[in-house]
Amino acid sequence: MPTEGGGGMSVSEHESLISAARQARENAHAPYSNFRVGAALRATSGRIFGGCNVENATYGLTVCAERVAIFKAISEGERGFDAISVVTDTDTLTPPCGACRQLIWEFCGDVPVVMANLKGKIEVIQMGQLFPRPFDSSHL
Repeated sequence: MPTEGGGGMSVSEHESLISAARQARENAHAPYSNFRVGAALRATSGRIFGGCNVENATYGLTVCAERVAIFKAISEGERGFDAISVVTDTDTLTPPCGACRQLIWEFCGDVPVVMANLKGKIEVIQMGQLFPRPFDSSHL
């Protein structure tokens, strides 16, 4: 069950990830949907990588904030991650989409996912709960 303040993270750790995701959200390029999303991924080194959604007129080429954060971290040489945050301006908290869940599982495993909105609502859920029975390298 989702918990507020859970996931084995301290409140200050939640706040730093949420703050980085909120900041990344400011750079979102969402002229078609106006659905601006920010994400922040914490590497086990302590570095935090922000990402925002980047839309394209074809929609199919749009890249989600979570994937941008993961790709930035990987491109900078990081390989271990221990938490990710997603921030939107919605009343109902927004979890990662299916494609992002696959990539989060692939690169981060069963990490806490900190979902937040601009009104201060926070929910933390483990990736394994969001993405049960994932396809990964154990199936190859």
